Amino acid sequence: MQTTLTSVKRSQAIDLLKSIAIFGVLTVHTAAAGFNKPIGSFGWVSSLLWDSLVRGVPIFLMCSGALMLDPEKELPLKKLYLKNILHILVALFIWAAVYKIYHLIDTGFSAAGLFQGMKEVVLFKQEFHLYYLQIILLFYVFLPVMRLFVKYADKKQLQYFLILWFILGIVYPTVKGFWPFTLLSGIPAQWLMNMTYASIGYGVLGYYIKKYPARRVWIYPILYAAGIIFVFCGTWYMSAKQGSLYEVFMEGMSAGVCLMGAGIFGILTTSKITLRKFGAGITRYISKASFCIYLTHVLFLYKFKDYNITIDILPGVISVPLFAAANMACCIVVYYVLSKIPLIKKWLI
Repeated sequence: MQTTLTSVKRSQAIDLLKSIAIFGVLTVHTAAAGFNKPIGSFGWVSSLLWDSLVRGVPIFLMCSGALMLDPEKELPLKKLYLKNILHILVALFIWAAVYKIYHLIDTGFSAAGLFQGMKEVVLFKQEFHLYYLQIILLFYVFLPVMRLFVKYADKKQLQYFLILWFILGIVYPTVKGFWPFTLLSGIPAQWLMNMTYASIGYGVLGYYIKKYPARRVWIYPILYAAGIIFVFCGTWYMSAKQGSLYEVFMEGMSAGVCLMGAGIFGILTTSKITLRKFGAGITRYISKASFCIYLTHVLFLYKFKDYNITIDILPGVISVPLFAAANMACCIVVYYVLSKIPLIKKWLI
């Protein structure tokens, strides 16, 4: 039996979005190795191309907003803090410790190193990709306020919020390094939202697209294409201009990445795409495993590098998605094993 992605529960739409998002995260982190090559070389451009196609974190935030901001679904504070937030906290600190211990074993284990590593874990000086968990903690803390806002806000009020958010949380941080914004000082220079607080807007955007899909659905593919062009061309141009990788346009709160995320989210939540039972099962499983994949995939990146398995083995345009898929397969195996252990399944993945 076929089920449309736009069914009442929309579970398949969210599953597919999360599957795309987690593969996008793995692809971005895999492609990063290619930026060591000369700017404009085939390997460098291949990495930039794959890096520009999907940025996963905004999609995850939009999925969270679509699911958790729905006023019709109850979210008591007790459940929010004792289940959602506590789960993130436990997973964050345990996996941060795992990565610290891994590096200590790799570089030389000592009592002093262990103490320093655990100190860094407590002070949130953790593995680079765990920043998302640090963001989602704040996102969850603000959920009760966000839920209250969307419950009573009408369409125009939501649009007003999203316009303000887009200007101050997306556009301003993207252009702040360019003239004439570089001339600003004092309070106006502080008007922009930093990356962490701007994440809240992605949640509201996901809820808005879910509740008020565009009548002209062709706008979503245009947004996605515009986002790709902006990230790809802007990054290439600025990198060539300054002689090193220019990362601002690739950041999760940049204008191009925002357009890309809104486009993908809108395409899949408004389209008539259908998934058969097998495909629905795969995306559902990957969706369930996405948190574990996110947490563990960097370990496999390190192990691939240790065994000299790099994207240089094949042309980057082929090797980047191939290695990302291999990494995902390894992580899914880990998820399958860990999910059989109830305590780990509940708190760590």
